[in-house]
Amino acid sequence: MNKKLTGKAGLVTGGSRGIGAAIARSLAEDGADVAISYVSSPDKAKALVRELQEKGVRAVAFQADQARTDEVANLVRKVAEHFGHLDILVNNAGVFITGPVGEVKEADVDRQFAINVGGVNAAVREAAKIMTEGGRIISIGSMGGTSSPWPGISDYSATKAAVAAYTRGWARDLGPKGITVNVIEPGPIDTDMNPADGNFATLQKAGTALGRYGRPEEVAATVAFLASKNAGFITGASIAVDGGYNA
Repeated sequence: MNKKLTGKAGLVTGGSRGIGAAIARSLAEDGADVAISYVSSPDKAKALVRELQEKGVRAVAFQADQARTDEVANLVRKVAEHFGHLDILVNNAGVFITGPVGEVKEADVDRQFAINVGGVNAAVREAAKIMTEGGRIISIGSMGGTSSPWPGISDYSATKAAVAAYTRGWARDLGPKGITVNVIEPGPIDTDMNPADGNFATLQKAGTALGRYGRPEEVAATVAFLASKNAGFITGASIAVDGGYNA
């Protein structure tokens, strides 16, 4: 029986673990062929590819440094060549570097912008050359792109705000081609990078209206919806999946 993404091919950057892996699983469960990218975790990437293939779809992993625009552009091209087309791009790869203004190393500021903004930009520019009508571009932003709820996240917030601004502009640019562009802004999500039992978990839980962390699968479900035909009239949107943190 056909599923809602049968016949589609998607790329999830940074898809070997955490939210990215949950997104890859969700797309595959809905019938899409899925490529993931990774930087330094080939074993996890290979294991996830096998898991996705067991769902009855084609799956592949490519190594690419999100900070290198040439590698990101080549990644998009390789995925399109591998599957014969590219219908869904999920910009998930990102880093979270914190510190008060003036105390973060310049190299860390540059790398965070290179990955969180430059890598996303490179992927979208290349995908825009390949995608046809019905294409879906979905970026994983952050509640920090809308607000800065605690000190030390100004650089990170700026990168995610840039992605949200790009999303609105790209939606205008690509709308005539029938391609939608949206950004999801998660709140605290239980991952290796930000575990629900971590040092700052109590503070983050208290900031949500629901009083808990979100699950990667809850972000993934929103991605799968935006990738579907049912979301065809949603574009240029910033969608909060934050438990009410920014309510």
